[in-house]
Amino acid sequence: MLLDYLPIAILVILSTGLAALIVGIGHLLGPNRPSERKMESYESGMRPIGPGTRRLPVRFYLIAVLFILFDIEVIFFLPWAVTFRQLGWFGLIEMVVFIIILLVGYVYAWKKGALEWE
Repeated sequence: MLLDYLPIAILVILSTGLAALIVGIGHLLGPNRPSERKMESYESGMRPIGPGTRRLPVRFYLIAVLFILFDIEVIFFLPWAVTFRQLGWFGLIEMVVFIIILLVGYVYAWKKGALEWE
């Protein structure tokens, strides 16, 4: 049984090893001339004001995670739309339940103020 997965394991090992080898060769043989100018943070050609790395509010990450969550869930609409006629009423009811669950999560995030940007 495990012998069936041997080609996949070999492929993963070879591709990981090749990627590491290419990155390592580039790091060893590539040019490395750091300067103060190159190490500065880039802000659209303007002189940076303040430090290049600053703390972002947690709200930014929360909105990003919610966007990814709802964006990925919307992907499930395409296979449903393609097979809608084959699924019949059962598929329609399942999708309505799915949409209701999405809306409950969206309204909950909205009421908690997770979508407010200050």
